[in-house]
Amino acid sequence: MLECQWLQKLHTFGLLNNSFRPTDEIRVLRSYMRQRERLVTAAGTAIQQIQPALTEMNVQLANVISDISGKTGLAILRALGNGERDPQVLSQFRHESIHASREEIARSLEGNWRNELLFALEQNLALYDIYQLKIAECDERIARQLKTMEPKNQPEQPQGDASRPSRRKHAPEFYLREQLCRIAGVDLTQIDGIQARTAQTVISEVGVDMNRWRTEKQFASWLGLCPDNRISGGKVLKRGTRQVTNRAATALRLAAWSLLRSQSALGANFRRLRRKLGAPKAITAMAHKLARLVYRMLKFGKEYVDKGAEHYESKFHQQQMKWLMKQAAALNLQVTPLSEVAD
Repeated sequence: MLECQWLQKLHTFGLLNNSFRPTDEIRVLRSYMRQRERLVTAAGTAIQQIQPALTEMNVQLANVISDISGKTGLAILRALGNGERDPQVLSQFRHESIHASREEIARSLEGNWRNELLFALEQNLALYDIYQLKIAECDERIARQLKTMEPKNQPEQPQGDASRPSRRKHAPEFYLREQLCRIAGVDLTQIDGIQARTAQTVISEVGVDMNRWRTEKQFASWLGLCPDNRISGGKVLKRGTRQVTNRAATALRLAAWSLLRSQSALGANFRRLRRKLGAPKAITAMAHKLARLVYRMLKFGKEYVDKGAEHYESKFHQQQMKWLMKQAAALNLQVTPLSEVAD
C-alpha cells in the first residue's frame, strides 16, 4: 500500500490529528512579519559587506565604534560617500553616546582611500538605505493590519514608557505594544524577558486563540520545547528536543537568554538552571516556561505578576529544606537547623 493511501485510510477513521493553521488575518500578519525579517537580514548583510572594504583601506573604524550602522557610523559613511576624506572633519560626526574621543576616531580614519573599495562602500550603503525604506513600508502594512484586527477585549492601557515606539534599531515606528494588547486582550510584555517585538513574533506565528491546543504541554510540544527522547527496546538512545523550525520558539529562546541579569523571579530561576544544566539546556527549559506563561495569559486572560528574585530564592530554599527533611526521615535521621543547635 502506498503511503498516501495509508494516510487516507487513517484520515477516514479519524486517526490523524489536524495540523495547525492560523486564521486568515494572522496569516496576513505572519507574511508581513516574515518579509520584514528577511529585509532586516538583508540590511545587516549590506552592513557586513561594508566592513571588508573599510578593512582593506586600513580604516579601523570598527575598533573605536562597536556598531558602524549607528548614528555616528552612518554619518561618517555617508560623508565618505559624498567625497569627504579629512579624518578631523569626519570625527566631528561623533555622537555624544560614543565612548571614544574625537582624536581616537580621527586616528582610526587614516587609511588609503581606494576608488574601487569606496565604490563598493557606496553601493552597499545605498542598498542599506533601500532596505530601510522597504522595512518602513512593511511597518506601515503591519500597523494597518493590526488596526483591522478585532480586539479580544478591552484591557487596560500599557503604563510607562513602554507604550511609546521603541528607539532600538529596526524597531517599528508605531505604538506596537498598544496594538498587541488590544488584539490579545493581555499585555504579554508583563512577562520578564518578553519585549514588544518578541510578543509580536509569537502572536504573528501562533495567533491569539489558544483553544487550538488543549493544554499548555501540547502548546510547548508544538513549539519544539519539550524533551523528545529516542527510545528503542526500553533503552534511551538519544535525549533532546525535536528539531523544528519555529520562529516563535526562537523568539522565546532569545527572551530566555535576556533573563540572565534580570532581578526577577524568572531571572533567578534561569540563573539556577544555568548553573545546574548549562546554558543551552537552561535556555530551552526557560523558553518552555515562557511558552506556558504565554499560553495561560492568552487563554485565560490573566495578568502576570512578578514576585521578585528574593521571593523565588526563599521559596527554593524552603523546597530544599523539605526535601532534606524527607530524605533524613527515610534514613531515621532528623535535620536540625544550625540556629537551634547554637541556642
